[in-house]
Amino acid sequence: MSPRDSGAASKNRANPRWTLIACILASSLSFVEGSVLNVALPAIRASYGADAQDVQWVVNAYLLPLSALLLLGGALGDHFGRRRLLVVGTAIFAVTSLVCALAPSLPVLLGARAAQGIGAALLLPNSLALLNAAFQGEKRGRAVGIWAASGAAMAAVAPLIGGWLVGSVGWPAIFYINLPLAIGAILLALRFVTESRESGAGRTDYAGALLATAGLGGLTYALTLWSATRQFSTPAVVTLIVGTVMLAGFLWVEHHRGKLAMMPIQLFRNRCFSGLNLLTFLLYGAFGAAMLLIPYVLISSGGFSPVQAGLAMLPLPILMTAVSPTMGGLAARIGPRIPLTVGPLIVGVGMLLSWLIHEDGSYWTGTFPAILVMALGMTIAVAPLTSSVLGSVEEQHVAMASGFNSAVARTGGLIATALLGSVLASEGSTMFAGFHTAMMVAAAVAAAGGIVALTMLGGVKMKGAAS
Repeated sequence: MSPRDSGAASKNRANPRWTLIACILASSLSFVEGSVLNVALPAIRASYGADAQDVQWVVNAYLLPLSALLLLGGALGDHFGRRRLLVVGTAIFAVTSLVCALAPSLPVLLGARAAQGIGAALLLPNSLALLNAAFQGEKRGRAVGIWAASGAAMAAVAPLIGGWLVGSVGWPAIFYINLPLAIGAILLALRFVTESRESGAGRTDYAGALLATAGLGGLTYALTLWSATRQFSTPAVVTLIVGTVMLAGFLWVEHHRGKLAMMPIQLFRNRCFSGLNLLTFLLYGAFGAAMLLIPYVLISSGGFSPVQAGLAMLPLPILMTAVSPTMGGLAARIGPRIPLTVGPLIVGVGMLLSWLIHEDGSYWTGTFPAILVMALGMTIAVAPLTSSVLGSVEEQHVAMASGFNSAVARTGGLIATALLGSVLASEGSTMFAGFHTAMMVAAAVAAAGGIVALTMLGGVKMKGAAS
């Protein structure tokens, strides 16, 4: 396929069904990795004799390059071919997963986790861009709903499988889960997915990617240092200043690159696009904190085994698998405002119910109600949010918009993880007290996302939406 071929051309030749399956398998690597690790963190900490900051970096070493490089991954796909970048990113993810499983020391594990993040940053935006090219109209909304539901369901089932592996085989085995998913995605992509790229894609914005990575890295490191002691030490202040300067430099570079920017600043004049991404940051930041804390607290201070902690998350895949495929199409018909207002508010209520989770408490009267209500809220919100982001911009910006929205979601989780050091470092009743406080804050943040949808998305018309 020549460099002048566009995504539009691929719409006519792609096999939609197999494209959807390949995209689900590839993107599920990122979703699974983000959840399965949570039930293994206590075992990893004990294995390496790590402290709370080390535990945070086991998570954030992956989230940092993923958050910072998602836009670059989408731009590279536009330029060199989305299927090619999907395959390359998936292969990197598979190889580095094997290195994680065999890591002889914590530094090696952290390095491999960072490389996993790079692979995920290549595969994730291009999986959604390929999906967007294979479907149109309401079928696109339903496909995105299936994509989102499948990823969320696999992410929620993964802790159960991971918990069994941690208890029966050992924590390194959780990284082997990625290998069959990666192999299947690569084979299907090479066999059934038609290559596509953006006609006239310009030079890749490497300067913007470098500044975004450095800025997020400095901010994350500063927040990680602060969260352990609730005090800003000299290293924390210095890295916070450096990170802020780098992020300001990123905005300056993107402004001056204009249409060639990795993140065209003018898109934020679109109230719908800005509101959806602010909602994404708030909702996924709050939800990421909850998904890290709940299994960690249950295992470390609640008397749960890794398998029991995985079982505790089952309401998520059950609800999302059953309901989410219809939600993307619903947003296309009625507009995003109602589901994206109601969903985050329900998520916040679920987080408030975490007050029922106590040391030696019953699962059915404590953890289950909180998980069930959060699952219901996320089921209402996730697919409409994803399809609405795709529908809020012009066709030539779809790949960039999906990459940016994914980056915003991961950045929310990145910052949330960086702020949880004191909870992760505590034990027993002290851990539960910190857990309850953190969940109250998360509930307020999630509810703020619903308020954003209510106030910023009213009257906004999107392609295919009644608004």
